[in-house]
Amino acid sequence: MSKENDRSTTYQEGSLTLPGAVMLGTGVMIGAGIFALTGQMAEMTGVLFPLAFLSAAVIVGFSAYSYIKISNTWPSAGGIGMYLYKAYGNRLPTAFNALLMYFSMVIAQSFLARTFGSYSVQLFGGDGSGRLVSILGVSLIIAAFLINLLGNRLIQGVASLIGILKIGGILLFGLVGVWLADSITVDFSSTGEAGTIGNFLGATALGILAFKGFTTITNSGSEISDPHRNVSRAIVISIAACVVIYTLVGFVVASNLSLAEIIETRDYSLAAAARPALGEYGVWFTVIIAMMATAGGILASIFAVSRMLAMLTEMKLVPHRHFGMPGSIQKHTLVYTVVLGILLTAFFDLSRIAALGIVFYLVMDIAIQWGVLRYLKTEVDARAWVPAMAIFLNLLALLGFVWVKLNTDPFVLGVAVAAMIAIAAAEWVFLQRGWGRSHSDDEEKRTPEHRD
Repeated sequence: MSKENDRSTTYQEGSLTLPGAVMLGTGVMIGAGIFALTGQMAEMTGVLFPLAFLSAAVIVGFSAYSYIKISNTWPSAGGIGMYLYKAYGNRLPTAFNALLMYFSMVIAQSFLARTFGSYSVQLFGGDGSGRLVSILGVSLIIAAFLINLLGNRLIQGVASLIGILKIGGILLFGLVGVWLADSITVDFSSTGEAGTIGNFLGATALGILAFKGFTTITNSGSEISDPHRNVSRAIVISIAACVVIYTLVGFVVASNLSLAEIIETRDYSLAAAARPALGEYGVWFTVIIAMMATAGGILASIFAVSRMLAMLTEMKLVPHRHFGMPGSIQKHTLVYTVVLGILLTAFFDLSRIAALGIVFYLVMDIAIQWGVLRYLKTEVDARAWVPAMAIFLNLLALLGFVWVKLNTDPFVLGVAVAAMIAIAAAEWVFLQRGWGRSHSDDEEKRTPEHRD
């Protein structure tokens, strides 16, 4: 096989421990979730935003069941790409939904990068033009790219250290904030128009974006030690830890800032909430924690998403060109992922990045749940009612989010729909030309008959 057409991948089996996998998962979840989404969720549903986080956790709990069942049966470094293949075979639904997940993860890293920039500029009095936010965000992606080039053990070590520091710092912020706040009660009785069911479901959808980082773990499946047990453990631990942290911090923010202040400072609301509770030193502390959290999230996100694209390339579901680059397929997909992330970071704001990410993710997640319900429930020993409930709840959240955006920012919905049509059309052409049909005989034998 010529070097130009080489699609082979090499993975370091057993190179990630259970704690390392947990830190990778929470790295993405906490970085994207609590630091930037709090203000956006409050803008949608008012003082009900702490409850929207809990509502999102319930939906993610149902969704995670399918990922756990599949990962216990087929742990894979390709994660979701391989899971979709098991359900739909070497066909358009697999390629389309896997690419939705890929782009949602690239969007997530851009979201983290801009959050990093939004918090960092608070140390310099803000950034009215927004240029410094973009510059800092792009710089972070480049730094994370360089670390990812150096191997799994360094990634795990850096992610674990950052994870410990940021989780400890956020918990300290939450506990001190509760202690110093005049009251941690939130008045849920006067929500006004923001309290409508559509707005609450829209905020819940954004909350799901704060938890979806658990899929980072599935994309590292075969590289985790004892994956048949530890992938599911890492998912459960990560989600549980984030439920506690999000709930605590959500109530602290609601107790220390008015709703108008939360919305006004929506890109850096935790730093704003630290000022009345802890003074300027509290702002500096919170900004530093946010910088660490988003940096760790970028590191973990790039690590996972480049591996998923590498698996799709190996499965010949997406085209690939080396463009003269040396090294393995993972290095090439790492470059593609970073370049896309830089472009999004430079040209999209936080709210629109989040909107694109949640639409792509929810559509993909519904496909995963349907795949388990329709095709895989016997093979993975799943109870049918759980993925069925996950589909219903995901649809509710997606419809609520679409309703909100139709009334506030229809342009971003148009971009999302156009992007999905373009992805589907490009993949249909690619597969129709037969470039994706030469999967190995061994894989074809393991493809259930109903997909032929």
